[in-house]
Amino acid sequence: MSGDTSKIEDEGATQNAAQILPLGQDGLLVRFALTAEPWASAAAQALHDLARETPPEGVVRIVPSLVSVLFRFDPARTGRAAVHQQIETLLEGRDWRQAVPKPAGRIWHVPAAFGGRHGPDLEECARLAGLSPDTAINQITATHLRVLAIGFAPGQPYLGLLPEAFDMPRMSRLNPRVPQGAIALAVRQLVLFSNASPTGWRQVARTAFRPFRPESEPPVPLRTGDEFRLVPVPAEALDALLAAGDPAGGARCEIRP
Repeated sequence: MSGDTSKIEDEGATQNAAQILPLGQDGLLVRFALTAEPWASAAAQALHDLARETPPEGVVRIVPSLVSVLFRFDPARTGRAAVHQQIETLLEGRDWRQAVPKPAGRIWHVPAAFGGRHGPDLEECARLAGLSPDTAINQITATHLRVLAIGFAPGQPYLGLLPEAFDMPRMSRLNPRVPQGAIALAVRQLVLFSNASPTGWRQVARTAFRPFRPESEPPVPLRTGDEFRLVPVPAEALDALLAAGDPAGGARCEIRP
């Protein structure tokens, strides 16, 4: 299609604090930063909100990540240059470093047991953050987390961002296995594991909530942009939720009007 080969190079930083980059044969990636800085995560969420309201012509999928948004287009309907121009129009006239995403339409309240056998790395995380374990739990559960991205494994959410004290690196060693429902922490984010998995992140809690349910419709209950609040419960209460086998794990979804 004519015009497809123009503007496929790395555009560099624009006046909108974004880069528009080619990705594969049918994608363009808008990237705000290389690390999960709070403003960049907020900008990615805000651009996703805006693009869903006014999607570029020919774009068939818009997928947010931690600091970027992917636009997939149908090459039979449009070309890369045309989509690039429409994305530039979306970006123009806004200070993306001050962007604020829309309030979440859905708020999940999810029971989780912290520390002990359900969060064996909590004390280490608290020490690295310069906090007591109880203060670390209070700060994590007081944070209104957002589903920033879903990936790595089916339905698996990346939740953030936590307060700056939790900006800690991954472990230098590999934990060979965390269980399904493990909540692990690194770089100001939490991951809720949809399946048992090895990881370099520190497990601070566990929930009975299953983010991937192949037997259900939809199989992935969470959506990017959802708010996610962890509700601390005793270990025994979580044991009961796990034994019950309900994939909701005692979670409640609040719908905002």
